[in-house]
Amino acid sequence: MSEITHFIIFTRQTLVAMMQRYDSIGALFIDYRTYNDLSQSEFALILGVDLRTIQRWEKNLTLIKSEKEEDIVLSTLLPYQLIHNLNATVPIPTFYNFNTRKYSLSKQTNSLPKLSWFKDQINLRSSNLRSIDFDYDIKHLDQFITTEKHESNYVNHDLIKEAIRLLPELNYIFTGKAGYYAGHCIVLPISEATYLKLRNRELTNKDLRSKDLIDYKRSERPIFYRYNITGDCNDTIFYIIAHFMRFFRDLKNKNYLICSYTEREDSYYLSLEVGLKIIWEDKELQQKKGLKHPPRFIEGDYVKFLSDLS
Repeated sequence: MSEITHFIIFTRQTLVAMMQRYDSIGALFIDYRTYNDLSQSEFALILGVDLRTIQRWEKNLTLIKSEKEEDIVLSTLLPYQLIHNLNATVPIPTFYNFNTRKYSLSKQTNSLPKLSWFKDQINLRSSNLRSIDFDYDIKHLDQFITTEKHESNYVNHDLIKEAIRLLPELNYIFTGKAGYYAGHCIVLPISEATYLKLRNRELTNKDLRSKDLIDYKRSERPIFYRYNITGDCNDTIFYIIAHFMRFFRDLKNKNYLICSYTEREDSYYLSLEVGLKIIWEDKELQQKKGLKHPPRFIEGDYVKFLSDLS
């Protein structure tokens, strides 16, 4: 292994493992390119600008035009608030983790809060949370999930449309103070047969179709599949998870099952603490992607966890 290759791998591992403080848009872009192994020319092509523009941005010689900020967000999945904070004459120092794609304004809020915090504040609500408007929101959902999975055509649009129709309460978007996309929750009400195929590794997220969904209200044991949940910071995650938890707290049929396949590392311990159990782990994929925890299929319910809130 060459010294340059070793340096790139070491730098990427460092960017994955911690929240890095950024004081300029230039430093953020340089690390973004390092993390994604992009040259300045390749980055320019992704953003639809010329090479000199990238060079000026990275040297902090010029600011990004405000109308270009959303294009950068959609192309890179960097949070809008992160770009906005750093793209200023006097930048607002902001922490960011490339692996979890979350930002923070201080070290104190870098880590997820304890699970009890979600429970204690479960009734706090935000007007920034709304049901998914497919026609308006699909560009964000499609771009985020496709980029996160590093696979084109990952999202099946008919699947998402049907999930919104059958379960609007658990398919929602969170927008930041400026009105831009900041996170989402997509949950699928799946059939027993589909659940068993996912559990037995006969089906993947990419294989799921609208025919795999059912009206959960007509099922003796509703099965909810957490397809994709994310937020751009811990404040966003809090409101998204609080809304999610309220649904199950208020659900009359407690004979339900929650399951999901996830590669995310930041919610690993929270999932176990809340009472979900690991059914299988993909250690081969863990090694391939260099993840701290292996991608896993988990299942369970929140009945015990939420019992004193009923």
